[in-house]
Amino acid sequence: YRFNVEGFAWVSQTAGAMVLAALSAMLAISNVTSRQASGGLVGNAALRGPLNSTHSMAAVSQTHQGGEAPCQCEASNSAWVPSTRTVPKCIWIDLGAADGNSFQSFLSNQYGPVANCPNGEWEAFLVEANPRFEAQLQQQVARFAGAVKSFSSTAAYDCEGTTTFYLDTTSHAYNYWGSSLSSKAGDVQRSGYQHVDVKLININRLILENTIPGDWVMLKMDIEGAEWDVIPCLAQAPAASLVDRLYMEVHGADLSLAGTTPAQFEAAKAALKQKGVDIPDNYFSNTL
Repeated sequence: YRFNVEGFAWVSQTAGAMVLAALSAMLAISNVTSRQASGGLVGNAALRGPLNSTHSMAAVSQTHQGGEAPCQCEASNSAWVPSTRTVPKCIWIDLGAADGNSFQSFLSNQYGPVANCPNGEWEAFLVEANPRFEAQLQQQVARFAGAVKSFSSTAAYDCEGTTTFYLDTTSHAYNYWGSSLSSKAGDVQRSGYQHVDVKLININRLILENTIPGDWVMLKMDIEGAEWDVIPCLAQAPAASLVDRLYMEVHGADLSLAGTTPAQFEAAKAALKQKGVDIPDNYFSNTL
C-alpha cells in the first residue's frame, strides 16, 4: 500500500499507480497540503539511522576508462535488503546534487510544502560525482544530522563499480554544470578532458533499500547524459514503483554510454509512468 496524494487515503499499489498515471499532468506535490486537514498526516516519525556506507554499495573491483558503459544494468538483486521502516516520510533523492542547491530548493518548499510531508518528516540522499562539492555536501550532513546522507565522488548509475568522471572546469558562472560520465560533453572537451575516478552507485538499490510504499519519493536527476542509461534500467526495476515523482533534466542522446536510442528512452519513460511515476515535462535544474 502507498499514500495516494490525490485522494489522501491508503490505496493498493495498483490503484495508486492508475490514479497517478491518469493525473500525471495535473498533480503537483503542493496537493499534499490537503493531507493534514484530511487526516493524512498522523503521528511523528523518528529519522532512521545511517544508510549503508557508500563503500558497501559500490564494489570497486570494476574500473572503466570512459567511452562505453562501465557496467551492465542491474535492475534487481536478491542480496539487496528492502527497507523495514514503517513510518512514511518525504524522501528527496538528488542525483547530481552539486553543492546542494536543489536540496536547498526542496527545503524552501519549491518542490512542495515540506511541512506537509507524511508525518511531517523527510530524509535526503545527495549523490554527486564532482569532488569539488564534497565540503559543501558534508556541511549539509552536519547541519541535518541523521536526515541527510551524502555520496561524494560518486556517480549515479544503474550498476556498481568505479569509472572515469570528466570534469567541467570552465563554467564558473554555472557551478561547473557540464561535468559528465561522457567524454563527448562540450564542457568536458573545453576543459581538456580533465577527469577523476569515482564510485558508481546503483540508484535501483538506493531506492529499494531506503524507501517504503507510504513515502512520497522525489527523484531529481541532473546527471549530464547518464539519464539515457539509467532510465531504461530503472523502468525494469521493481523499485521504480516506489518513486512518486521524477524530476529529470534531459541532455543529448549522444551522451549515452550504452547507446540508448530516443525511441528506447521514450518507451522507458512510458513504462515508468505505467508504474505510477509522475514525470513533469521540461524540468530544468538550476545550478546556482
